[in-house]
Amino acid sequence: MLILGLESSCDETGAAVVRDDGVVLSDVVHSQVRLHAEYGGVVPELAARDHAKNVVPVVREALARAKVTLAQIDGVAVTHRPGLVGALLVGAQVAKGIAWAAGKPLVGVDHLMGHLLAIFLRRGEVVREPPSFPFVALLASGGHTALYRVDGPRAEAVRELGATRDDAAGEAFDKVGKLLGLGYPGGPGIDRKAASGRADAFELTAPMANDGSLEMSFSGLKTQVAELVRTRGPLSPGDTADLCASFQRTVTGVLTKKLIAAAERESVEHVVIGGGVAANRELRERVLLEASKRGLRAHVPDLASCTDNAAMIAYVGAQRIAAGERDGWDLVATSQSVLSVSTRKGRGKR
Repeated sequence: MLILGLESSCDETGAAVVRDDGVVLSDVVHSQVRLHAEYGGVVPELAARDHAKNVVPVVREALARAKVTLAQIDGVAVTHRPGLVGALLVGAQVAKGIAWAAGKPLVGVDHLMGHLLAIFLRRGEVVREPPSFPFVALLASGGHTALYRVDGPRAEAVRELGATRDDAAGEAFDKVGKLLGLGYPGGPGIDRKAASGRADAFELTAPMANDGSLEMSFSGLKTQVAELVRTRGPLSPGDTADLCASFQRTVTGVLTKKLIAAAERESVEHVVIGGGVAANRELRERVLLEASKRGLRAHVPDLASCTDNAAMIAYVGAQRIAAGERDGWDLVATSQSVLSVSTRKGRGKR
């Protein structure tokens, strides 16, 4: 079964053709990073307009690279939640038009489900052994950071174990990157700088690292960095690299520790990471190392499967279509995920 997937939840316009076994035939992504860089973050109205401008060429390119026509496609999947509503609307409307014109089934996909199941995508010649259900997944991105128990490929089989009370890990990376003058997005810049820095140069307190819960917090860590920048004045290149290394070591330490703790509490053998922060070099290394120490099997996705992409949306859509599910032309775009939420935002006792 061949599925055409569309992704437009934030600042990446994506289209892909994927088989129901996870083989990626094409995956085209038009990035808006340069468009939003001067603002230090995504501007929703600009994002929606850019999606509208580029979505049709991206879809055409995805079909061309896969060497298939719409007649050969078995279904259309599109991200319709959560995300920037204006951006989601562009993808949803185009997907409806394609599905209606080609007489193909349409399914909406939760963006977070895409990240959770991106580990099943098969790109290129290298075949990675996929995890077995159930597994515990860390989803860490610019908008979401949470731990989930995943018992199957359907949303009703996913349960949140703990999440951030405030900033997402990716958001903290971006804001710290901006504080240090590394541009947008901040994550890749911090990762590169950290490679030449000393992680023990700055003592940063990891919020909620030892409280025994699976919840997280990154707002205070961001504030610690802001205070260091304010009190020390302009940082030398060496100091900047050291601060990047110290910050990155603190964040990846919290994420890794919570992931391993979640797997042990759930008595689950397999752990998975997903989302844009899963592309971070140090996080990938630490998860693999710590999981191995504890007899767990860690699975890290290809770098192309970490950031927003349409291949993961197509794969989740394939699972829905294979189960006989279909959505109507009244499919709506919404900022709310279908996944359950157990972590309350803000401070205080639970």
